[in-house]
Amino acid sequence: MKIAGLQKLTLLDYPNKIACTVFISGCNMSCGYCHNWQMVAGCDPVMNNEDFFAFLDSRKGKLTGVCVTGGEPLMSDGIEGFVRTIKEKGFAVKLDTNGSYPDKLHGMLEQNLIDYVAMDVKNSPDKYNLTAGIGFRLMEVRRSIEILLSCDVDYEFRTTVVRGLHDESDFHEIGKMIQGAKKYYLQNFVQSPSVPKRLEGFSGEELQAFAEIMRGYIPNTEVR
Repeated sequence: MKIAGLQKLTLLDYPNKIACTVFISGCNMSCGYCHNWQMVAGCDPVMNNEDFFAFLDSRKGKLTGVCVTGGEPLMSDGIEGFVRTIKEKGFAVKLDTNGSYPDKLHGMLEQNLIDYVAMDVKNSPDKYNLTAGIGFRLMEVRRSIEILLSCDVDYEFRTTVVRGLHDESDFHEIGKMIQGAKKYYLQNFVQSPSVPKRLEGFSGEELQAFAEIMRGYIPNTEVR
């Protein structure tokens, strides 16, 4: 597994858990607003599996969860075994995914390897390629949505909102895609040095207006 980074403690990434976050290199999308864009094409690992698992052993009784993120973790061939070892060590697992590997997602859920899923919904169907780049099929994203909507595992959908990429009409279409979901979050884009392209987010009032649209489809919608 190409581990591109490790945040040793987070109180925010995994709801109701004291967790660490492990970043897996590689992604099949190319979102222009991505804060982890260095991981898209793949980067040199910062640690090997053995060192990461040794870190987890040293945090037993202190951490209760592990967030597995990227990049896109499910594109890695060894992800199932990697997560299985985390589970065997007694940690709950949260997976961050863009939803483009539904078969792997379904298989790992069926094996009880994942305890919480956070899936990015990039945009309305007509703007997916504009937002996430090319190289994936929207039908796979839709299949992952269907899997989560029908599963017993806790999950959330979320969208990073960027001026110029999203408008009111997009949230009606996103709402139709994920209607009936347990939870949905809007995350405002924030410019940082890690994002080379100059982009803008929205005002708080604009975000709340988008959230109100989404509440017509998913009552449990919040701005994060």
